[in-house]
Amino acid sequence: MTDQPISRFKVPKIEDLPEDIRERILAVQEKSGFVPNVFLTLAHRPDEFRAFFVYHDALMDKPGPITKAEREMIVVATSSVNQCQYCVIAHGAILRIRARDPLIADQVAINYRKADISDRQKAMLDFAMKVSQRAHEVGDADLETLKSHGFSEEDVWDIAAISAFFGMSNRLANVTSMRPNAEFYAMGR
Repeated sequence: MTDQPISRFKVPKIEDLPEDIRERILAVQEKSGFVPNVFLTLAHRPDEFRAFFVYHDALMDKPGPITKAEREMIVVATSSVNQCQYCVIAHGAILRIRARDPLIADQVAINYRKADISDRQKAMLDFAMKVSQRAHEVGDADLETLKSHGFSEEDVWDIAAISAFFGMSNRLANVTSMRPNAEFYAMGR
């Protein structure tokens, strides 16, 4: 256990938060057994906390042809290239659980091209990485490649939106020096 702060910015006490935020954090704590540090760090600015999690939930919790595990793959791969320790560790834990695979998150974080994933998933991650690092280069050929792997236009939007959203999240986590909770490291192993 470390005594390092979870953020370089002030972290509010749960009891001092607006009721809606406090209720959300306590619900997460009840479900997972701990409060992920992202909730406490982002609670520093309540209006932004609310906006962040509304968009997060819209992207990550929706049903559809891109599974919840695949959505987490996008987060882990792009967060790795963005050098976001918090998101790689936290979303790596979620990926292991959703994929029911104790190895997948490490493989995707280190080099998804060599991971034990399908060609469809590799194409998805190739596109997500391009959006993350070189969005200005995205063109029609990228969309055609994804369509050849069975992705629809709406799926392409989802992949791009997840990559873009977590690009912002990665940068904020790095600026705040957000520390991953120790609990994440063993989850799904």
